[in-house]
Amino acid sequence: MTKSIRIRSQHHHGSHRGLLYPAQRDSPLAPVDAIIVPTARDPRAMEHAINLAAELRCILVALCSKQSSADGVADRAVDADVELLAIDAHKLPTNLLPRFRTCDLLEGTRFSRHADTSQKRNLGLLIARMAGWERIVFLDDDILIPEPLDLSRAAALTEEFAGVGLNIHGFPDNSVVCHAYREAGGAQDVFVGGGALVVHSTSNSSFFPNIYNEDWLFLTKNERLPPTAVTGVAVQKPYDPFACDDRARKEELGDVLAEGLFWLLDEGRSLREADMTYWRHYLAKRQSFIMETITMVRRLKKDSERRDRMLSSLRAACEQSQYIKPELCREYVRSWCADQSTWQCHLERHQPSRKQNPRAGDVGKVLSELGLAVRSRYLPRQQAFIPAGV
Repeated sequence: MTKSIRIRSQHHHGSHRGLLYPAQRDSPLAPVDAIIVPTARDPRAMEHAINLAAELRCILVALCSKQSSADGVADRAVDADVELLAIDAHKLPTNLLPRFRTCDLLEGTRFSRHADTSQKRNLGLLIARMAGWERIVFLDDDILIPEPLDLSRAAALTEEFAGVGLNIHGFPDNSVVCHAYREAGGAQDVFVGGGALVVHSTSNSSFFPNIYNEDWLFLTKNERLPPTAVTGVAVQKPYDPFACDDRARKEELGDVLAEGLFWLLDEGRSLREADMTYWRHYLAKRQSFIMETITMVRRLKKDSERRDRMLSSLRAACEQSQYIKPELCREYVRSWCADQSTWQCHLERHQPSRKQNPRAGDVGKVLSELGLAVRSRYLPRQQAFIPAGV
């Protein structure tokens, strides 16, 4: 049986895998210090992460909002052999995290984003820095890790690489536009992302901006992509990318910025080249790519209801794209660079990199200093697990 030939667009890079170092799955192992999960689903969604942290014997940090809660996650973990820190992260103390210029730039515009995933991940970075956790895993609550030791292999690689992602299997993790492109026959790959990412907290001082594809920007620093590896397997649970047109609208600016910047990286160019002229040309490519994908979807011989939803989402993305101007892209990149300095200063204020950490390993001290004690549940391992019959 022959594989169908995939369409390659001149307006889109369907893969950025050439930027990654593929590590062998027989790489050395290193202990994982913490698994950090930004969760908004029912606490039952944390079962896999609880079991994973128990097997790897590391602390599990659940940053909860919406349908999740610190109490709910703690109740799920109370009978497991796991150390747990669960925090209600929907209303954080003022100044716990810095105010970013990128947020101010988009506030009150059609591009303003109200998701809290980036905020939670940044909180996780701050807590890890103060608690002295070095090898940390970011894991989404809809991703499974079939082989826990893949995280230990990735943890060892953080001594050499700025970030180590896992190969995403299962349902592809792409933007709405890229999902449509793939389903219509386009050559579309999957990059590494924050859903299954291992970093070293002392050597990686990046932050997650509040925008779609924030994980790509997190990995990027100083006008380039530092050495980044990929190893092991993570399995993304399925979802419907075309369930709501608004998803495509909310993703478009972040998709434009990340894909535009990574186009430069793919060609071995510096992000400094992302000036007004570059963005003007790239935005034209992006709109051509969406229109090309719309044409491809229209030709599909498949479920008409799904095809109609795909087209509706693509039209929403196309409309949103027309409001994105070169000036906005240039200013966002400038603000993002300034925010990186703001974040590094924020980390240094809380725990200077060249000074001994007086709170290392003391979760209680960290929570107290950050003003999070009243909104947290902490289960030490020895109290979290009571063998039957005792």
